[in-house]
Amino acid sequence: MAFSLPAMAGSITGTIVDPGTGKPLAATAITIPGTGYSTASGEDGTFTLANVPEGTYTVTASRAGLHTSSTRVTVPRDGAVTVSFEAYTAALEEIIVAANRYQASSLQMNASNTVDVMSAADLEHTAVHNVAEALGLLPGVNVMNTGQSFVGGIDGASRGEGMFTSIRGLNGEYNVNLINGVNVAQGMPYSREVQLSLLPPSGLNTIVVNKTSKADMDGDAIGGTVDFRTPTAFDYNQPLMFSFTASGRLETRAEDYNKSSLGYGLAGEAAGKFGRDNQFGVYVSAYYDIRHYANSEMGAVMESTCCDNAWAFAVANADGSNPSNLDPSKNLETTGFNAGVSSGYTERYGGNVSLDWRPDDTTSAFFRLGYAVAQTEQNSTLSQLVGMNVTYDQIGSTGLYHPNIQYLSTRLWYETNPEYSDLATAQLGGEKKWGNWTFSPSVFLSWGDNDRPNHIEISTRSTQNDGNGFAYGNNVLATYVNDLPYPLVGSQIISQLGNVASLPARDRGELTEQYSGQVRGGAKLDTRYDVDAGPLEYIKFGVKYQDSERQVTNRDWYNGNFTDGRTFGSLGIINGNYSAVYPGVYNWPVPVIDQSALFRLYNTYSSPGNLDSCSSLYVNNWNCNTQKGTEAVTAAYVMANLKFNDLEVIPGFRFEHTAIHNTFWVTPHDADGNELAGHWGYNSTHYNEPLPSIFANYRPDDNSVYRAAIWTSYTRPPFVQLGGGSQTSISNGVTTITEGNPNLKAITAVNYDVSGQWDSGHGGTLVVAGYAKQLSNYIYDNGSTYSNPAVTNSNSVIFHHPTNGGDGQVYGVELSARQKFQDMPAPFDGFGIGANLTRQWTSVDTKAPGLDPNERIQNAPEWMANIEAFYEKDGFTLDLIYHYTGAYVAQYDYLGLGSSWDDLWVRSSQRVDLHAGYDFGYGVRADLSVANLFDDVSYWSHIGKQSLAISDVVETGRTILVSMKYSY
Repeated sequence: MAFSLPAMAGSITGTIVDPGTGKPLAATAITIPGTGYSTASGEDGTFTLANVPEGTYTVTASRAGLHTSSTRVTVPRDGAVTVSFEAYTAALEEIIVAANRYQASSLQMNASNTVDVMSAADLEHTAVHNVAEALGLLPGVNVMNTGQSFVGGIDGASRGEGMFTSIRGLNGEYNVNLINGVNVAQGMPYSREVQLSLLPPSGLNTIVVNKTSKADMDGDAIGGTVDFRTPTAFDYNQPLMFSFTASGRLETRAEDYNKSSLGYGLAGEAAGKFGRDNQFGVYVSAYYDIRHYANSEMGAVMESTCCDNAWAFAVANADGSNPSNLDPSKNLETTGFNAGVSSGYTERYGGNVSLDWRPDDTTSAFFRLGYAVAQTEQNSTLSQLVGMNVTYDQIGSTGLYHPNIQYLSTRLWYETNPEYSDLATAQLGGEKKWGNWTFSPSVFLSWGDNDRPNHIEISTRSTQNDGNGFAYGNNVLATYVNDLPYPLVGSQIISQLGNVASLPARDRGELTEQYSGQVRGGAKLDTRYDVDAGPLEYIKFGVKYQDSERQVTNRDWYNGNFTDGRTFGSLGIINGNYSAVYPGVYNWPVPVIDQSALFRLYNTYSSPGNLDSCSSLYVNNWNCNTQKGTEAVTAAYVMANLKFNDLEVIPGFRFEHTAIHNTFWVTPHDADGNELAGHWGYNSTHYNEPLPSIFANYRPDDNSVYRAAIWTSYTRPPFVQLGGGSQTSISNGVTTITEGNPNLKAITAVNYDVSGQWDSGHGGTLVVAGYAKQLSNYIYDNGSTYSNPAVTNSNSVIFHHPTNGGDGQVYGVELSARQKFQDMPAPFDGFGIGANLTRQWTSVDTKAPGLDPNERIQNAPEWMANIEAFYEKDGFTLDLIYHYTGAYVAQYDYLGLGSSWDDLWVRSSQRVDLHAGYDFGYGVRADLSVANLFDDVSYWSHIGKQSLAISDVVETGRTILVSMKYSY
């Protein structure tokens, strides 16, 4: 493919031809990356980019099956410039970076497996907080803004940003996450997930989501493999490039609280090639950003479990249980909830380095380094109203009862959720071609942490009526307006909620330190031999070894309670008030707690003896929540590529051996039940997984591809389930041991995928995919608690340990389409529409007693959709995106009743985002983005699929982002 460009002031025109035949090439996307200038060559190969401001630009040409080509073009005030170059057919398995949506479409078309691609332009055209939220714009990807880690539930959601992703119905721990092909460390404490919120969109060039896994890819990816890619100097045509971006941010909900709402960001990157024939390349980037937030929350789910248990059946039997003829999920009522504000900031910084050496066409070497840090301060002030001494009164002579909430306790609970997360990757590798042989060795290292270093909390509550609070005596606590509970209480209780300073001081503070981290490293060698004999094009084989170490600790210190009658206001920790705890909904004031003053108060009463993690003896308290472990994975694979005219067949086989060794604390008791000093315990687990696969790709022409694949994969159980701490007790001669289970099986899957992709040649693309997954030995995410705990007996010893679940199924259809109306007359040729839609069905037998044998899989909505209208012309871009996520199950049996009706659901959500940008020429571009344009609720969970009576709700407002970028 070759083209020449006579460039004149205000326009760039040219003709694209195939250098092999001399014939013109139609339907080739011509773009200026980072701007709205784009067009496609016509049937005669000609194209025009009109109304281009004076300046110097990089012009790219992208077409399925061909390398993306680019060159620098200067548009002067008068005159013209002619540029020509050639590009060659691209190897279909070659993965490159994508600067814009048209290159991303070409990358998808050329790939030998099913992938979705986000380009650099896609990442720039949104106001998302991080890459997790950006991934939600792709089909089949669900974004969760909370999880089951040190910070979970509404605490995580109230930060107002996406944290984790599920792909094609499978939770985050069923995915593999890579940065430039390197397995990233899994720093989360209780699962194998990676918290993606610490990665900003800046500094990334391309995100590739692999929906299927070939034999040369890691086998522990049932959901998918996400590869975050950074550029190299050789991704730019010019010998020297640099850019600088400055941005400002506004969080509107913080404005409602008159709290700090502004943030800013700085980012820069530079790339250059030098040496003989420009054989050396250097790329570096760095970024810094900070956002301040103050978000509103209402927590009834939060109050429903330990230790308030603030829920009841609205109509009950005499013992408070649900009548057999009533649906329990529709018979719930809350007897307590809180309203609160969660405020703080998140500060992120990091960067990337890429060093490359390409002395000739047969030799290359590279070094990649990436580092990302996120530090969060989160302060949650929760105003609580909790029913006390709930009894049941008969309803007439019906034999049915309703609750009698005898007292109401007004309370304040303040807690912090600080978090330090980091993630780093380093890789050294190269490629050497000798004749038909290609060798690609590399070594890599990654480390990551997810810490909550100094969580502190304090509380107060009303104490009249023997500590029960205000006399109440009603059968309901609240009425509902817009599905939110409003307390049916008098002015005296509302006044007390807004005057917590007068309440008695209760506790002297509680501090928790939690740390979790992993270091992993290894090496791999991929070897390819080009046969080119008959249908066999090449064979490829390789080996990979990686080893990792991880440690989790969790320690708590409690200072006890005040007993001298002092008030909460006398503690010296209040520094002003929020005039409304939840503006527009719950309008009583709450205090602003001075965190530094609270730490001074805590330190006044703290002592080593206040350690109160989980035991009586100090040595047990120090170690009982500590787990350490190593995991070594050895893999080998072989695959072949066969070509039968337009049909490509890729059979493969991979084998992975895993050796896991866990170290945990054992807390024993004597025959009288007295706690004894503990000791370290050990166990080990081994997995051997054969993973066959076969892929077929049919390409009848350059503008279409049809794919089919059958592949196998697996996921190892979470470390905490394999080697959690051990508690031993003896009663009446019977020994009970509660511990992790090293005999848990790996979760395995047989996966099926079919898809078709078409390019119309006139600005339109269409992708249709169907997928199915057959799961075995399912294990659900249960945080630090054992999943599906079972009891076994052996010679007067009772074991409590987690167990595998049964089989599960995932079926789904994805549809993605995009059409730019480039053939319409100007200016309408800049308009376009795009959409993707996912419909999936999931079912799993958790094997947990009492649960439905056909539970929905966690975090797997049945419907997901993104609909976009856009305009791209003359340097101007406008994008309006509607995002929808259907309801999904987040946690099974939330109330612990041994049933499925009390599953925790996340309500369906929607959001509209707006982006506008303009390229001024001379390398200057400005962008404005607004996320959540119509101020929709960002998180809403509830107990029971059919009930909103007990909900957690977070409202975060809008995010407005303005940026200015200069590129050379």
